[in-house]
Amino acid sequence: MAVSFTVTKKDSAGQARLGLLHTPHGTVETPVFMPVGTQATVKTMTPEEVRQVGGRIILSNTYHLYLRPGQELIREAGGLHRFMNWGGPILTDSGGFQVFSLGPLCKVTEEGVTFRSHIDGSEHFFSPEKAMEVQMALGSDIAMVFDECAPYPCSREYVLEALERTGRWARRCRAVHRREDQGVFGIVQGGTFADLREKSAGELVELDFSGYAIGGLSVGEPKELMYEMLDYTVPLLPADKPRYLMGVGSPDCLVEGVARGIDMFDCVLPTRLARNGTVLTRHGKLVVRNAEYVRDFAPFDRDCSCYACQNYSRAYVRHLIKTNEILGVRLTTIHNLHFILELMKELREAVSEGNILAYRDSFLKRYQGA
Repeated sequence: MAVSFTVTKKDSAGQARLGLLHTPHGTVETPVFMPVGTQATVKTMTPEEVRQVGGRIILSNTYHLYLRPGQELIREAGGLHRFMNWGGPILTDSGGFQVFSLGPLCKVTEEGVTFRSHIDGSEHFFSPEKAMEVQMALGSDIAMVFDECAPYPCSREYVLEALERTGRWARRCRAVHRREDQGVFGIVQGGTFADLREKSAGELVELDFSGYAIGGLSVGEPKELMYEMLDYTVPLLPADKPRYLMGVGSPDCLVEGVARGIDMFDCVLPTRLARNGTVLTRHGKLVVRNAEYVRDFAPFDRDCSCYACQNYSRAYVRHLIKTNEILGVRLTTIHNLHFILELMKELREAVSEGNILAYRDSFLKRYQGA
C-alpha cells in the first residue's frame, strides 16, 4: 500500500498511542497536526517556514483547487507537491464539506452534488468519481473519499440517510481509484448517534482503506458530546490504521483527542485566529489587537521559542495589525502554528513517557484558567 501505519507505543492507561505514518513523500510521527494549505499555501507562510515551525504534513482543499487553478494545470506542473514547492506529505480532502456548506447553492442526488461556485456562480457537479479524479490529478499522498457531512443539530433520519449515502459513495471512490502512489481514507459519519457511528464504521472497515477519518464532529455540537462520540467510535476502527479527526484544532480538543487515541488532526483555526489578531498561549487566547496591549512590550508568550516571540513585542505586532501591515499577520501565524506543533510534540513525549493523562490535566488546568 502507498500509505501504511506502524504503532510504536500504546498508553497502558488509555487509548493514546504513538505511530509512524509512512507515505510516498516521507514518514511522519503521530499524533500529528496538519496545517491547512487550502489553496496550495499555508496562508502568509512559505513552505520552508512551515517546516521550520514543525510542520511535516499539510492539508490542501480539493474543492478550492478544482475551481482555481484547476487540477489539470496542477497536473501539468508536475503535481501539487512540485506546484507549491512542498516536499513533504500532502493530504487532500474530497471537497465534500465545502460543497455541502454551500447550502441552498447545492443539490444532492445519489449520483453526486450539483453546486454553484462561491467565486462566480458557475454551475459544477461533483460525484465520488469526480472527487477521486481531481485528487488523482493533484497527486496528494492521501486522498479522502467523497462524503456527506450532516450538520448539527439534525434529525436521526437525515443522519442515517447521509451516512448510508456516504457508504455507497465510499465504495464508488474505492472502485475508481487507480493511483498506486496514493492512499485513500474512508470517513466515518453518524452525527451524535452512537449506533449510527457503529454502522458507518462497520461498513467502511470492510472496504479496507489506508486509514479512517472521523467526520461530522466539531460542527457545532458541545465538546463533551464530541468526546463521547470519540470514546465510542475510536475502538471501532482498526488498530493498525491511522485515525484522523477532521476539522479539529483548538488546543484543548487536541489534547483530549490524543488521549482518546486520535493520530491525525487538521483545522484552519490557528491560521484563522492569527489573521484576526488572536494568538494562542499556554494560558488561553490573547487578542493582541486589543487596546490593552498598545504599550505591552512583552512577547506573546514568554515561554515560547518561536521567531515572533523571540524578536517582537505585543505592542509592535498590534501596531502592525492595526495598520494592516502584512508582517503582523505573518508573525501571529508563525506563532500560532509553532504553538500547536510544539503542543503535538509535547503530547508525543507525554505518551512516550507514559504520563499522557497527567499531562492532559495539567495543560487543561493552565489553558482553561482553572
